[in-house]
Amino acid sequence: MRILFWHVHGSWATAFVHGAHDYAVPLTPGRCPDGRGRARTYPWPATVREVPCELLAREEFDVIVLQRPHEIELAERWTGRRPGRDVPAVYVEHNTPAGDVPRTRHPLAHRDDIPLVHVTHFNALFWDSGRAPVQVIEHGVVDPGYRYTGELARAGVVVNEPVRRLRVAGTDLLPGFAAAVPLDVFGMNVTGLPAELGMSESPARVDRSFRDDGASDRDEGDLRCQARRLEVFEDLPQADMHAELARRRVYLHPYRWTSLGLSLIEAMLLGLPVVALATTEAVEAVPPEAGVISTRPATLIDALERFADDPPRARQAGKAARAAALARYGLERFLADWNRLFRDIAR
Repeated sequence: MRILFWHVHGSWATAFVHGAHDYAVPLTPGRCPDGRGRARTYPWPATVREVPCELLAREEFDVIVLQRPHEIELAERWTGRRPGRDVPAVYVEHNTPAGDVPRTRHPLAHRDDIPLVHVTHFNALFWDSGRAPVQVIEHGVVDPGYRYTGELARAGVVVNEPVRRLRVAGTDLLPGFAAAVPLDVFGMNVTGLPAELGMSESPARVDRSFRDDGASDRDEGDLRCQARRLEVFEDLPQADMHAELARRRVYLHPYRWTSLGLSLIEAMLLGLPVVALATTEAVEAVPPEAGVISTRPATLIDALERFADDPPRARQAGKAARAAALARYGLERFLADWNRLFRDIAR
């Protein structure tokens, strides 16, 4: 099929474009949020074409995949066709509801001509979807492979814009966790996080008595890394982030309110054990053998310490995490679910 969609969420889109279809993504001058074109840090296949927004009216589409409310107007203005009326359309809701959550009505709740696809069962439960036909197509993730070494007794965290999303992403909780196990935070706009959390002081002095006489420069660097309670890694390419994340002993998922961070699933696929807040969809994604989930920070701190101090236990839980992620969030199942929906739309 010929599919028009916007490049909004990189990890989700990377899985989505691995289907057997032709994909068009709008392109605007300067690659603004409404026209980013192809991804630059994710591996997308050649079946994804950048189409300048002023040329979209010349294209034919079998379906339009919407992900933000204003894309309905954009699609009509740029293609000359009304989604759901002149051309079939679906709307993917990636986010949890905001504001007065029990009473939050979805922007498409008044329409019955555009199916509403939630990416988690939690989202489908908590949004008031009104008249919209609702389906759940759970996430799929491109498997980065088992890469876990766990050589650094540190916890990895992945969060974009942690300062702006402080309580939502749970980054205000990081100092408490870092007091127990050093943290490495990966993502976009993470550079100012240590200062925001009051953790930008110089690293503690390394006790060189812990080094063997033949320690390498890499060993010394790792020891210095161990001495810092919180380090940040600004917007690494995905492959580099995966390689670095796999060196950490455990993955920490501190989000209070998010749909389901795909970084959590990626960490599980890499083979990391998980310590996570028992909120939103995390309670479904992380089985007991794959890590520890709780709403009690003291329980999570204890779990971080136990994994950091017990590499064999961490490795065993990480293997269970990978098996669970492959079984539930595999790419093949994800694409098959979307193909069924597209077949229904075509009929």
